[in-house]
Amino acid sequence: MQSQGTVDPGSRDGNDTAGNNPSTVGRVLFGLGLTLQASEDFRDMDETIEYAESAGVPIPVLLALLASGMMLVSGLGVVLWRFPRISTGATATFLAVVTMTMHDFWNVDEDSRDGERLSFFGNLAMFGAALVFLREGYGYE
Repeated sequence: MQSQGTVDPGSRDGNDTAGNNPSTVGRVLFGLGLTLQASEDFRDMDETIEYAESAGVPIPVLLALLASGMMLVSGLGVVLWRFPRISTGATATFLAVVTMTMHDFWNVDEDSRDGERLSFFGNLAMFGAALVFLREGYGYE
């Protein structure tokens, strides 16, 4: 039975109540994970920049700040489902670039390989989720 309440902005048919739709719970958890990771990156920006430098990122100070800011803003956009096409598109773009460049476990030394492989596969899973929510943002069934 459908309860009366606020309509989920992510709903295509207007019948899902906010919080009762599994995609709403998943979307909030996904966006919250991105937002919290970005806040950790900002909290320890020196380490984030050092990690970007070690991966050969050009202009690591600027791009580490830009990437962390993009992840924070897009994560909040996903949580709040505001500008969903932009938020989920930015998230998918961020994950596509960062996954391949920062977690290239096939190019690192043996000591770092397991951690980078784990990060690569975690980002790959999040990239899949971002694509699902991007599709939802465009209203496809």
